[in-house]
Amino acid sequence: METHKQFTEQEISPLHSLEEWEEDVLKRYPEPETPAKAKDAYRNYENPERDTVREFYRLNHRYQTFDFVRDKENDFLRFNKREMPVWGAMEYLNTLVDDSDPDIDLDQLQHLLQTSEAIRADGHPDWFVLTGFLHDLGKVLCLFGEPQWAVVGDTFPVGCRHSDKIVYPEFFKDNPDFYNERFNTKYGIYEPNCGLRNVHMSWGHDEYLYHLTKDYLPEPALYMIRYHSFYAQHRENAYDHLLDDHDREMFAWVRKFNPYDLYSKSPAPPNVAELRPYYEDLIAKYLPGTLKL
Repeated sequence: METHKQFTEQEISPLHSLEEWEEDVLKRYPEPETPAKAKDAYRNYENPERDTVREFYRLNHRYQTFDFVRDKENDFLRFNKREMPVWGAMEYLNTLVDDSDPDIDLDQLQHLLQTSEAIRADGHPDWFVLTGFLHDLGKVLCLFGEPQWAVVGDTFPVGCRHSDKIVYPEFFKDNPDFYNERFNTKYGIYEPNCGLRNVHMSWGHDEYLYHLTKDYLPEPALYMIRYHSFYAQHRENAYDHLLDDHDREMFAWVRKFNPYDLYSKSPAPPNVAELRPYYEDLIAKYLPGTLKL
């Protein structure tokens, strides 16, 4: 199985920063009031400035096979890498400070606080606020040595045909599953409208954090965490044939969350010391004192 290969430095870190992927998502899906013509212009992937993003997705689409995902699930979902309180995990995540974001000079914790504070300002339930605060915590995978393309990126089902609505679909021709008759049909190993609970998603911070929090948070929060990078579905409806009615109901929450994640960045940093007591109380309400990562 190829999942245990040693990756080169370029294969581990094709992006200048993890946030480069999020900036690309913003260009593909600008704020709703942006004119349609401008949105179409953003989808020009031949621009040389996108070379690192193209390389990122070339690797992502090549290596995110069904067997790779199952291997990562078996490894990381044992949660035996490290133990720490949630705020300590946030500070650990903060060692992924992005020095190259051209739009904003914020660390990981500040971005999460901006997301959650925007949710709180709109009067949503406290579990929704906590979801905004936690949603990128799964990026700690990078600190465990995982390559960027196995941490961030648009997510998609594995074990069935890849939709042409996924960004850079042409790169799936390098994926062994593309030629595997078990995986390359519309439904692959799944049944029509089987429900996403029965579907394996590409591996990354979304899936990891979902499993980390699934025993503690309300179901709408878990859908937000697990599928907030599943743009092929919540923006393009490309996998309706796998969703059941419950998924369709829950995806209303995913779509409600997405604008807070994408559009809440501001150059004014939140006051972390001032906000910390509120979030520590909120964490204590829903999560155990120590997380096993």
